[in-house]
Amino acid sequence: MNKRIGSTFLGVLAVGTLALTGCSAGGGGGAGSQGDELEGLSGEIGAKDFSEQYILAHITSQLLNAHGADTEANTSVVGSANVRAALESDQFLGYWEYSGTSWITYNGNTEPVQGEKEQFEATKEADAANGIAWLDPAPLNNTYAFAVLSDKAEELGVKTLSDVAALPADEQTFCIESEFSTRDDGWPGLKEAYGIDVPDSNVSLLDTGVIYSTTAKGDTCNFGEVFATDGRITSLGLTVMEDDLQFFPVYQGAFTLKQTTLDEYPAVADVIDEASVLLTTEEMQKLNALADVDGEDPADIAEEWLTEQGLI
Repeated sequence: MNKRIGSTFLGVLAVGTLALTGCSAGGGGGAGSQGDELEGLSGEIGAKDFSEQYILAHITSQLLNAHGADTEANTSVVGSANVRAALESDQFLGYWEYSGTSWITYNGNTEPVQGEKEQFEATKEADAANGIAWLDPAPLNNTYAFAVLSDKAEELGVKTLSDVAALPADEQTFCIESEFSTRDDGWPGLKEAYGIDVPDSNVSLLDTGVIYSTTAKGDTCNFGEVFATDGRITSLGLTVMEDDLQFFPVYQGAFTLKQTTLDEYPAVADVIDEASVLLTTEEMQKLNALADVDGEDPADIAEEWLTEQGLI
């Protein structure tokens, strides 16, 4: 579920095969018409390779189609950089991006901007110079976080990462991804910011999905690196530690597209906003759990949610 940095060198291959693989009808077969203001708008809605992005792509495609567009969700591309490249080369009509990702990865900044609104506006301005428009963001923030079994959090008396840093060294055990272990906005920076000083033996490098189940078991590590909107946090009985020093960048989600496309079809902004305002971190956790915990299809999740909200 790596939303932040993908495999740059697969870009040409991935973009070249977009039209051939991984596409599914965005209309979901039952999307009711809500208007025709987007008639003439067509193309593929992209997604990075994890459930949240699949769901968002289908929500977007189905919603646009309900307003007269002809789009489909393409969930075949692997890696953030490849999805961004597909937008830049007009292979994708648009896709959902995260403010921290674009700010750090695509616009080459090393330090996040403090404050959710400030980070978003800085990212939006930076990408405007690249010809990419950001629509109004959803409330969701899919940032890095650390979680622990709720019972263990109560036992240790921890609520914040500062509390974690003050624990005895034998209780400061962590499960993290290999990429996170080397990122400036990951483990090295976190240790420095919070004064965490533990031996390497206290840190286990695991795949993303394994971190959740391992943290829930509570034997290999007490604290697991997670993503804030992941549905497994609630389903596994985990509690997220507050980032009280605001170390992690804000990864607020918003739909991105070429400015030229938005200029031609300005109604896209209002249509997407109907859904985006409802997508809080908690709401996204619920939708992600339907995919990652219950095994439901992202297209079906999107259609059911849009119908429940009266948007299609």
